Amino acid sequence: MSSEENKANGGLRNPDSGPRTESARRITIDPITRLEGHGKIEIFLNEQGNVDRAFFQVPELRGFEKFAQGRPAEEMPQITSRICGVCPSAHHMASTKALDSLYKVAPPPAARKIRELFYSCFVVEDHALHVYFLGGPDFIVGPKAPAAERNVLGVIAKVGIEAGQKVIGMRRKLREIMAAIGGKPVHPVLGLPGGVAKRVSAAEQAKIKEVAKAAVDFGKFTLETFQKLVLDNGEYVDVIRSDAYTHRTYYMGMVDQSNKVNFYDGSIRVVTPAGGEWGRFAPEKYLDYIAEHVEPWSYIKFAYLKPIGWKGFTEGAESSVYCVAPLARLNAAEGMATPLAQEAYQKYVATLGGKPVHHTLANHWARVIELLYAAERLEQLSQDPEIASPDIRTLPTEKPREGVGVVEAPRGTLIHHYQTDEKGIIQKANMIVATQNNAARMAMSVEKAAKGLISNGNVSDGILNMVEMAFRAYDPCHGCATHSLPGSMPLLVRVHDHQGDVQSTLQRDWNGKIRRS
Repeated sequence: MSSEENKANGGLRNPDSGPRTESARRITIDPITRLEGHGKIEIFLNEQGNVDRAFFQVPELRGFEKFAQGRPAEEMPQITSRICGVCPSAHHMASTKALDSLYKVAPPPAARKIRELFYSCFVVEDHALHVYFLGGPDFIVGPKAPAAERNVLGVIAKVGIEAGQKVIGMRRKLREIMAAIGGKPVHPVLGLPGGVAKRVSAAEQAKIKEVAKAAVDFGKFTLETFQKLVLDNGEYVDVIRSDAYTHRTYYMGMVDQSNKVNFYDGSIRVVTPAGGEWGRFAPEKYLDYIAEHVEPWSYIKFAYLKPIGWKGFTEGAESSVYCVAPLARLNAAEGMATPLAQEAYQKYVATLGGKPVHHTLANHWARVIELLYAAERLEQLSQDPEIASPDIRTLPTEKPREGVGVVEAPRGTLIHHYQTDEKGIIQKANMIVATQNNAARMAMSVEKAAKGLISNGNVSDGILNMVEMAFRAYDPCHGCATHSLPGSMPLLVRVHDHQGDVQSTLQRDWNGKIRRS
């Protein structure tokens, strides 16, 4: 198949291979690793052995927007928290805020602070998961280290047993606080329209203060570890700043009134590739700024800036591609709202040549800074006497119709939008998750990394892992980012005999065409 034919059919060539298989003209990485959800990478080489095209494909389908229809709106914080086992608290909180908007009710100050305290705890725990378990091994262990070592065990071997115990112990303490406040650490039962389900007792507040102080120390330890193992390694810094991992796009993130990073509440701010403010809008206005595009080779929707229009997978001021997540949040904001994180932020910006920072792998450094910020914010809230107030809910009195809730998930801006009948039964639900916001830039990152790293047909396991690093920096969550596309779902059925040999196949493509062999 020619390059032009490949482009015409979206690059999908009916892949049928196992993990990291190669032919003279094609490389398949399936499944990709260290992420939530499923994905694959298809790389097509030209006759010289250089990369012609590379596609980042999401082959799974989840239909939570359809699942929501016909359900009572108050069930949504519980339903949506089941979308993802990594970020259930983000969906729970966005859904809870959507119910506030739906019922036109504002939670009391104590309830709002309890929610943000719980959410700050979650962000510290979730960012630690990515730093040490998912993305971190690429740098702490090494991007070209043997695959068997690029995992948390390899990280512990590098940083030491004591440090490993610190990481595991901190995550356990944070989850204990989340369980105490939210009922469960994984699928919380905290949020209600207009408030929270449970107050914080004096004894619980004392415990939270203790854990929050430890979390700040953990944040400082993580920043020091990143400095020692990554930033002090000139080779790693060169990789971070290399052209293979650089895109000049727009950036989106939630900010407070001072344009500082905020995970729980604020306005959504978008900056241009040059760093100037392009737009700032309230969450309920998101449809004026964000639209979604589909491609026939993936189940994910590609979000873009609606006023600019879809211009394809391109970068620059004329493109509508934008980015969310830690890198984007630090670009969209003008600083951090806590002192230690602000100090780290200033060093980050100065080291990487000023704002905006366009290096995709800088997400890892930005994530560590955010971990420290969330820990500091957790400590601030833990010391607020209003946290223990019994005034934790304002009961709704308005008839529901439509509501929008937004939080900054660890992976980026997360939007929940519900429309109901007058009885509060969901008629329509729309969810734009962080990985959808990042989908276009992430696909571009994979292709650019592949083109920059693979030449003359020279491919190694280490190089393919570095291609994977291009998406892993975004900390994607495909379990909650995949939606239905128009057309038919591709299907491949093989019939085997008793010895395992294939006797016949039945295949359906994207257009519904069926082939038998």
